[in-house]
Amino acid sequence: MQKHFKESELILNPDGSVYHIGLKPENVAPTVIVVGDQHRVASISKYFDHIEFKTQHREFVTHTGTFNNKRITVLSTGIGTDNIDIVINELDAAVNIDLEKRIPKDTHTSLDIIRLGTSGALQPDIEVDTFVVSAYGLGLDGLLNFYQYDESILEKELAEAFIKQTGWNEKLPYPYIIKASEKLLSKLAEGLTQGITATASGFYGPQGRELRIPLAFPELNERIENFSHQGNTITNFEMETSAIYALGKILGHNTLTICDIIANRVNRTYSKDYKVSVEKLIQHALEKLTG
Repeated sequence: MQKHFKESELILNPDGSVYHIGLKPENVAPTVIVVGDQHRVASISKYFDHIEFKTQHREFVTHTGTFNNKRITVLSTGIGTDNIDIVINELDAAVNIDLEKRIPKDTHTSLDIIRLGTSGALQPDIEVDTFVVSAYGLGLDGLLNFYQYDESILEKELAEAFIKQTGWNEKLPYPYIIKASEKLLSKLAEGLTQGITATASGFYGPQGRELRIPLAFPELNERIENFSHQGNTITNFEMETSAIYALGKILGHNTLTICDIIANRVNRTYSKDYKVSVEKLIQHALEKLTG
């Protein structure tokens, strides 16, 4: 029996668009650039030859247009894996569910989803204002654990080594590691630093920052920084990649994250003006995607 999605599960707006992101199938290009900051959408689309569509609902801003004759959608996600849960599921719904009949489409559409973000480095030799490609996403957020999935998507050996080396506490969400799309790695990663990107469920305690609340595991960041397995180290901390990789892999999309390093957590350094390097990252990604 073909699955039918109820109104409470697949929520649509009065115009027939998917609820949070406000998109219909025709609004979504095969290549989607996602950014956390809603103002960064215009920073990317200003390079487009033509913008055909714009919309905004809450923090979800979308511009779709063309760059060098390639159709691209730019979409802001807001911060965190909870927002990524919304965006990836709803992007997939827009292209792979018949929204009028509320049933899966017969033909699957695979999107290329590229996150351009900012991040903090966890290795002393990674300088601020440089770019890091997430060859792997390390999920410390727990989102994947709410879904059924084929375990072949996991990098089990790498995750088990991480759990063992860090002495991972059972009170914390169970870690998972997902590899980036080989297709997008070959297209966008040449010449850039690659590594494991750790995705946290928050900005302060979950990333080892302590203000007025003491940390439950004050030694955790050092253990994460010191992790190494078969040449793989954890290069940076951010808040979205593991969820993009996990949900993207389950749903059959190609995913990749490239981050501008605006801080080095080990050296305690911060970019003098990260907006300059973010602009360079945008230009790099657009040229590589259309080259």
